[in-house]
Amino acid sequence: MISSKSPNIDSIHRAGQYRIPFNRPYLSKHETQYIAEALSSGHISGDGTFTKKVSQFFENTLANKKTLLTTSCTHALEMTALLLDIQPGDEVLVPSFTFVSTINAFVLRGARPIFIDIRPDTLNIDEKLIAGLITKKTKAIVPVHYAGVAAEMDVILDIAREHDIAVIEDNAHGLLGKYKGRYLGSFGNFATQSFHETKNFSCGEGGALIINNNTYTERAEIIREKGTNRSRFYRGQVDKYTWQDIGSSYLPSDILAAILLSQLEEAEYIQATRAKIWHYYHEHLADWANKNKVILPTVPDDCEQPYHMFYMLLPDLTARQNLIEYLKSKGILAVYHYLPLHLSDMGEKFGGKIGDCPITESISDRLLRLPFFVDLSDEDQKYVVDSILDFKKW
Repeated sequence: MISSKSPNIDSIHRAGQYRIPFNRPYLSKHETQYIAEALSSGHISGDGTFTKKVSQFFENTLANKKTLLTTSCTHALEMTALLLDIQPGDEVLVPSFTFVSTINAFVLRGARPIFIDIRPDTLNIDEKLIAGLITKKTKAIVPVHYAGVAAEMDVILDIAREHDIAVIEDNAHGLLGKYKGRYLGSFGNFATQSFHETKNFSCGEGGALIINNNTYTERAEIIREKGTNRSRFYRGQVDKYTWQDIGSSYLPSDILAAILLSQLEEAEYIQATRAKIWHYYHEHLADWANKNKVILPTVPDDCEQPYHMFYMLLPDLTARQNLIEYLKSKGILAVYHYLPLHLSDMGEKFGGKIGDCPITESISDRLLRLPFFVDLSDEDQKYVVDSILDFKKW
């Protein structure tokens, strides 16, 4: 069992006690200027000038049909459940190794999660297990591109087409990553993005729904606008707006979009810097990892990662916890990641039990994420690496 005192993602909020935190949000050049412009525009609610510019960035970059900014990736996922008309008793296939939002969006509509184990190399949903778990109740497959490395989308899409099942890419980690030369987020019926402070591009809290099928666009706008056709009204397509459908308030403030735009404008610098950090870890830890039976990240040749995180798989839980505590003593915050959803209190209510997803259970006990953020200095990164190389308590 993992100690309640062991650092996890929530430790980010106590990171001030560490010389080197796990994460530090990047501040770009024009955030203050753009926030001021948004405030002076007189329109700081949703779908203002900056929101439109960010949406256009995604539509141009990903070549998708429509991008709708949302208040979080969680809310974008909830919108997909509404768009697919998920009903009680429907089944949704999802990896057990993911954040709770990935499945919560569907459970809120009464769906039953079908937890699938992950591959031991990329830590993505094991595509070989999907077909055998599809039933007449299956409504969606939700692959998660873990660490921004693509799930095996060709296989997943073939299965989905054969059974007429929707695919929703949880691309919270994967913005600007690619699979076989094509951007992640452009494969499924939908994709969802996160702009939480831990992501490559952040506005503190935020998300986006990527729509790759025009069939869903108009209804998505209605759901996002509290079930009204206000978006059409603002475009002058109707002379008044009314209640049309179920929905909620999923629009972020244009102030958040202003922050996000300033980050996206520096995408080349942000990604190049993160790539440099990732490769430094990989190069300087490779020999140590080989000698100590530690596994470093796997990136298949047909995948281009966006350098979202750097993790290591330790030999066992004890080694992982000992290294966490050792780094903590050095003033370094390193954290584990997801606990298996099928073994959570909620997962057990849906029938989850030990042994259902053995790779997930093993990976969860052994995975450790290292400090990774744009402003991580060369000196501090070397300190992290040197501290790991000095670690002896196996």
